[in-house]
Amino acid sequence: MMKRKTIIRLSAAAPLLFAALMLGACSHKQEATATDNEFETVTVKRQSINLSSRYSASLKGKQDVEIRPQVSGTITQICVSEGAVVHKGQPLFIIDQEPYQAALETAEANVKVAEANVATADMTAKSKDNLYNKKIISNLDRQTAANTLSSNIAQLELARAELKNARNNLSYTVVKSPVDGKIGMIPYKVGALVSPQIETALASVSDNSCIYAYFSMTENEVLNLSRESGSLEKAVEEMPEVQLTLSDGSTYQEKGEIDAVSNIVDSSTGAVNLRATFSNKDHILASGGSATVVFPYEMKDCIVIPQTATYEVQDKVYVYKVVDGKATATLISILPIDDGRNYVVKDGLEPGEVIIAKGASNVKEGMTINSKKSE
Repeated sequence: MMKRKTIIRLSAAAPLLFAALMLGACSHKQEATATDNEFETVTVKRQSINLSSRYSASLKGKQDVEIRPQVSGTITQICVSEGAVVHKGQPLFIIDQEPYQAALETAEANVKVAEANVATADMTAKSKDNLYNKKIISNLDRQTAANTLSSNIAQLELARAELKNARNNLSYTVVKSPVDGKIGMIPYKVGALVSPQIETALASVSDNSCIYAYFSMTENEVLNLSRESGSLEKAVEEMPEVQLTLSDGSTYQEKGEIDAVSNIVDSSTGAVNLRATFSNKDHILASGGSATVVFPYEMKDCIVIPQTATYEVQDKVYVYKVVDGKATATLISILPIDDGRNYVVKDGLEPGEVIIAKGASNVKEGMTINSKKSE
């Protein structure tokens, strides 16, 4: 009898236990659904913002000149040290001068001989003219003397040209710096045989008083800047100062100016080349290095949204508006320039509208949205 009574009590309690379990499950399901549909949202508004784009750049000195000999011979003297600051016209190397000095002396002697021959031929020609006028000699003798004079004059001109060439060659034995700058490494030593055909230059002189940073923008970016300014030339004039991030992550202390934009689009990359010039009075920047040009954009009274609020379908950008508590997909138009975090919206959104700020890829059209303000 005791056993039957226990069974009866359990049977009576079963409906109540089942109802409690079902109620708890429904409550848990509703809580989970509410959590699943909770998204961060943001209210669209107009604002001013400074954006920036970053472009990889290669650095070049104002002038990088390879120093090569113009005559052959052995190096007899190196006049500067590696890494020294040099000035235009300063001697850098001296090549064995003796053979060129001898060639100069020979050329000078040849000029004197040629001058004497001209003088003799001139007197002979004048004498022949007098004899011809007196009908003592024939016109053939007179003309022969005149031709000899002309030949000697030509020989004199040739001798003078060879003299000039000999002087030049002798001067070329003193290799001078063509520009102001700093000389690089010198791969040759005294006694090395060099010539104009050497593969490796004697040295390089770099004028790094200012550095050119070469970088590229996409065709669309350049077109956008041109449209805003009215022309490419005016866009260059109105371009803001840019900054340079060095390879170690630090920011270069001097700001640069974009002073040249190519008017040719690279057909293989669709890019346009630009040049920014930076002062390098402390010689911190080195020619041949790499850096990143940071291009600022000051945008006023515009709609800016986070990129996390967008998703793309076939190269078109969408956001989800929250309308009457439900998600509504909306096509938007954005500027082609961004900073990697935000988009500037040209069309598709108005101030006061609410959009989902994060997780747009997890939203479906018409989904009920439980809004959570974006931090």
